[in-house]
Amino acid sequence: MAEAYLGLGSNLGDKAAMLDAAVAALAATPGLAVTARSRNYRTPPWGDTDQDWFLNAALGIETVLSPHALLEACLAAETRLGRVRERRWGPRVIDIDVLHYAGATVADERLVLPHRFLRERAFVLVPLAEIAPDLAIGGETVEEALSRLDRSGIEPEEVPG
Repeated sequence: MAEAYLGLGSNLGDKAAMLDAAVAALAATPGLAVTARSRNYRTPPWGDTDQDWFLNAALGIETVLSPHALLEACLAAETRLGRVRERRWGPRVIDIDVLHYAGATVADERLVLPHRFLRERAFVLVPLAEIAPDLAIGGETVEEALSRLDRSGIEPEEVPG
């Protein structure tokens, strides 16, 4: 089993329900077990900023899938949940990114690991730091990378009740 981390995001429809559905879809994937889940965080849009706010979360998983097979499982879950890719960094019902895979380095046309923007995106690092603050990525821990970034506008979602 390999340890990996995924990033989840949604900014269309019932965002929290979509993140829950993504977790359920991933948990039902043969060869993959969800081992940790961060809280949901309300985050401002990044890249293309003319869109609604996002809800983001991070997952820790154990898997027997290869990095590329894990990517395909994430893309299949996105498709089942209604993801349509219309524009780069645009609105999406669900986004599931492979952030890190057992320390593997991959760089091809389909997959870059660790995720190429991971250490630049507070909206990914804040939830990831909740479940894996000491995870080493690119010679520094998640917490160290996050300490260099602006976290403004990133807030944990209030849980009803």
